Amino acid sequence: MTRRLTKLSRSVAGKVVLITGAGSGMGRATALLFADEGAKVAVTDFRSEGVESVTAEITGAGGTALGVLLDVADPTSIEAGLTMIRDELGRVDVLVNNAGISVRADPDDEDFDDRWQLALDVLLTPHQQLIRACLDDLRANGEGRVINISSTEGLGASRSTTPYTVAKHGVIGLTRAMAIELAKYGITVNAVCPGPILTSMTEAIQAEHRERFARRRTALRRYGDPEEVAHMVLNIALPSSSYVTGAVIAVDGGQTMKND
Repeated sequence: MTRRLTKLSRSVAGKVVLITGAGSGMGRATALLFADEGAKVAVTDFRSEGVESVTAEITGAGGTALGVLLDVADPTSIEAGLTMIRDELGRVDVLVNNAGISVRADPDDEDFDDRWQLALDVLLTPHQQLIRACLDDLRANGEGRVINISSTEGLGASRSTTPYTVAKHGVIGLTRAMAIELAKYGITVNAVCPGPILTSMTEAIQAEHRERFARRRTALRRYGDPEEVAHMVLNIALPSSSYVTGAVIAVDGGQTMKND
């Protein structure tokens, strides 16, 4: 057998990975990828059909997965879900805060305050609650991983998305702050900012409008696939990514750097 020349592991085999919003889109792709790599995946979502479908996909292919109904906006649901995960899979090694919704509102809308609160309740506050709830697990072996899913809206702004944009900026701020706070435990905290990705949120956009946007706004002139985001999440969850923390990584086909 050829002797390895490097010492850092690129394997997540046997790691327990908790993924929120794993019933569809980028969360589903991330769950399937980690399962392919030998991780034990906690597939969590507030929709039972998504949880059941993704869990069945993984176990049907010979992987290890536990489906858990979990509403990230409900702290009681978070605690109950974590108890089930720990009982069935063990302590959490990797936390992927992926659950999200699309929240649009104009400042003069009568329900702006409600939309604002909804964005914070789903897109930002649960991230810190889950990190804190998993803290004992993540620091147990000195190499816990937290990956927060933000957005390119966290790097800029678009019209009619103020609540969503503010929440996604908050995710980046939380990522940087927690990276500093948790470094003493060997926990890394990083953020991934997807750009235009083909998910259920973007399926409602007419195909010709998506194509026009991608050709005009992205260097690669196309929408991304959820699995392309999942691979970035996996990369920074690896044991070998031990010196990457507080990073904010765009997976956007070049959208944020394209000026013409």
